[in-house]
Amino acid sequence: MKMINPFDGISELQKTKLIKLLRAHIYKFNKNEEILPTSKNENIICILLDGEASIFNISYNGEEYISEHLYENSLFGTYVSGIDYNEYQIRAIEPSTVLVIPYKDLVNSDNVEHRYYNLFLRNVFEIIAKKLRDNNNRIKVLTRKSIREKLLAYFENSYKVSRSKYIYLETNFKDLADYLSINKSAMFRELRNLKDERFIKVDGKRITLLYTPNV
Repeated sequence: MKMINPFDGISELQKTKLIKLLRAHIYKFNKNEEILPTSKNENIICILLDGEASIFNISYNGEEYISEHLYENSLFGTYVSGIDYNEYQIRAIEPSTVLVIPYKDLVNSDNVEHRYYNLFLRNVFEIIAKKLRDNNNRIKVLTRKSIREKLLAYFENSYKVSRSKYIYLETNFKDLADYLSINKSAMFRELRNLKDERFIKVDGKRITLLYTPNV
């Protein structure tokens, strides 16, 4: 499924004007550097212009779990990610560039006279709506009791979105285990069981469904 670009329909010249109009700032972060540690509780919208980052959930015993991966054009921030930043940390996985927009400037009604601003705002709210749908789908998966039920629910959600029996993992199986909030070793055992029972076929990061989900 094609990812929505917040700058769809906006030229490079308009993009430059937009950044100035929104009083936005651009910051660069090195690999493994925490992103915006001093301003993560401010009312901001952030766009990852390039690079790769992850939002980590830090448990009470110091263990880290990936809550969300961020790629080029991903949105995050207090009004987007819906997380308590006291328990989360955002880190650059690769050298990254981040555009930071104050929320009050994003929704400033004085900006509506500019067509490129209206296009940008529409794109942003479409992305936020998709993130809400994705979060709701994840909640449905996490409410399943067994590891098998969680895996099958994840497969069904993926099939429902793409209508394809081919599921491509964007990262790796450890991140899939984090996404499903299950033990990685236990997940691999269940994946082997599903393979043996001819529910799925696994080839690297590609999972092929050998059945048709009832969705």
